[in-house]
Amino acid sequence: MQEGFRLLFRTVLRLSSDVLTLTLFVMDSRAHILVRGRVQGVFFRDHTRKWAVSLGLTGWVRNLADGRVEVMVEGDQKAIEGLITRLGEGPPLSHVEDVNVDWEDYKGEFDDFNITWAL
Repeated sequence: MQEGFRLLFRTVLRLSSDVLTLTLFVMDSRAHILVRGRVQGVFFRDHTRKWAVSLGLTGWVRNLADGRVEVMVEGDQKAIEGLITRLGEGPPLSHVEDVNVDWEDYKGEFDDFNITWAL
């Protein structure tokens, strides 16, 4: 298995007398995201948690004292990219001015996705 990939599942399909094995690999990634704009007091964290859970991602989201929202997320890179797109759009009452993403090495340290107030 190539480094940076994890085996998501393996299934065997039987076609006539031949056996075909299909293996799907998913790239695990981690991103530290900072969102700037009108992103506090507009249910941004709640929407972020719901979006992340729906995409099968793990991590946390919190408000920062300077008015930004901080997100630490792990999971499939394509799913994280989908979350980043949603963060850029924001929930209805928000106005996102900037989304800053730093990609990091996957650590696998989260079991779910939570709203947090302090680390």
